[in-house]
Amino acid sequence: ETLNTTNGSTSVNCTRNLKITQTVFTVLYTVIFLLGIIMHCLSGWIFFNVPSKSVFIVYLKNSVVADILMILTLPFKILSDSGIGPSQMSVIVCRFSAVIFHESMYINLILLGLIGWDRFVKIVRPHSRNKMDNVSQAKMISVAVWIVMSLLSLPNMILSSEKADLQSSRNCILLKTPLGVEWHKAVSYMGVIIFWFVFISMILFYTIISKKIYDCYINSKRKGNPSRKKRLKVFIVVAVFLLCFAPYHFLRLPYTFTQVGIIKDCQLQNRIYVAKETTQWLAATNVIMDPLIYVMLCKPFRKLIPGFKSSSNCSQEA
Repeated sequence: ETLNTTNGSTSVNCTRNLKITQTVFTVLYTVIFLLGIIMHCLSGWIFFNVPSKSVFIVYLKNSVVADILMILTLPFKILSDSGIGPSQMSVIVCRFSAVIFHESMYINLILLGLIGWDRFVKIVRPHSRNKMDNVSQAKMISVAVWIVMSLLSLPNMILSSEKADLQSSRNCILLKTPLGVEWHKAVSYMGVIIFWFVFISMILFYTIISKKIYDCYINSKRKGNPSRKKRLKVFIVVAVFLLCFAPYHFLRLPYTFTQVGIIKDCQLQNRIYVAKETTQWLAATNVIMDPLIYVMLCKPFRKLIPGFKSSSNCSQEA
């Protein structure tokens, strides 16, 4: 593929090797899609039967919806990257499914931060809130997150209106109008800002949670304290966040710079492209990592796994 990047009046041609996306990542995304469909059919069925009686459940239900939306975009990418689909499939990916993928990713990222905040409040200040009021607030916050991210994403669809040809269908930035290119850059910057804000917030939350757990351990003097083990489970949230989203956001701006012509070196562009594809795949694994949060922190999920026996609901889990 010949990659054209634009920066004002400057145009740079760079041949990109697509073999890795046509082979390796096609297989990897197919694995995620199949596992994700299986896991989230189960997740959706369970949460359909679990009442929203806690802030945690409200955020988890929204996370399931975002995950399902992300999963549904993967077949378009698989067909486009593999070359199996029609030539217009790449245009559909650029204009619609890739935008929805990133919207879902950022909604999930924000929800993980909100879950971290909820765990922080529950462990550090367990008696400081009115339960029903917080559930109502969580629902309003969730709606606000969906609305804001949708409004940020919609122009990326509308402003990708340039005439498509073989070259532009393989390079999404060429489908964008000049305003679309600027909006794309702005949204990329905002995405990185959102990531770092949530990342720093989670570091603060879990540092304080760690101190609280350590203090409880020192006071109890019992290494096998079950409540301590329960509280340690909350760290799976930050583990999923770091594994899925941190690598991608270290590459997000450099890749955007290759798209808009700020980085012009062809060899460096290709290296960044491969790194971006790798870290984007890691971000997509979030759809199969999130169920680990459901299993570890939500008892109705554990009831379906042999060896787990519990009749409590999610709102009682630490």
